[in-house]
Amino acid sequence: MMYEPRLIPGTLQRRYKRFLADVTLESGETVVAHCPNTGSMLGCDSPGSRVWLSRSDNPRRKLAWTWELVETGREGHLACINTGRANTLAGELLRERPPADLAPYDSIRPEVRYGSEKSRIDWLLESSSRNLPPVWVEVKNVTLAESGIGYFPDAVTTRGQKHLRELAERVREGERALLLFCVCHAGASEVRPAAAIDAHYAALLKEVVAAGVECRAWHCEMTPERLELTHEIPVVI
Repeated sequence: MMYEPRLIPGTLQRRYKRFLADVTLESGETVVAHCPNTGSMLGCDSPGSRVWLSRSDNPRRKLAWTWELVETGREGHLACINTGRANTLAGELLRERPPADLAPYDSIRPEVRYGSEKSRIDWLLESSSRNLPPVWVEVKNVTLAESGIGYFPDAVTTRGQKHLRELAERVREGERALLLFCVCHAGASEVRPAAAIDAHYAALLKEVVAAGVECRAWHCEMTPERLELTHEIPVVI
């Protein structure tokens, strides 16, 4: 996906009230930006970090600015903190460049209600021409990375635990379920569950994968002009 119009660079002053961030633009103006990330953003919200914002001219929006990218750590790796972008990227991958085992699916629907815990799946893949089970695809955005390893989650996530249970239920019904990590941190070359942050999620992930839930990860190439999922990387459970 392309950023249109192009992103505006600035310097992060602070993130607060979870969904707000003060950013000083290169013009010297300080603006309040929406922070579209419900996690802790560990390693991604240090004051003084170089960041990039998108701007909307929609008069109905309370905040015109949205925080999109941040330059992290000493190495200056880019990370995309806008979790909504991960779903868009996954949709592009599944429609335009699907892995071979997903290529036969010609119907891709977003935000389908499912499960006993009343969830919404990010993407549902179905085939009209072959006798193939549907594939329920849950997308997660990875922005936490240390020493080349991406970790998920970056905070305790009861919602994420619910999603794992829902995926396992689909497998028990004879269908396919896929947990897809969009690794939106340039410094990560593999993904692992963050057991030190959410031990229950890590244990549950191991359990549902053993029960048949598929777990895969794609690396995201990031610039202030574009985002693209370029290649699959290992998931170490």
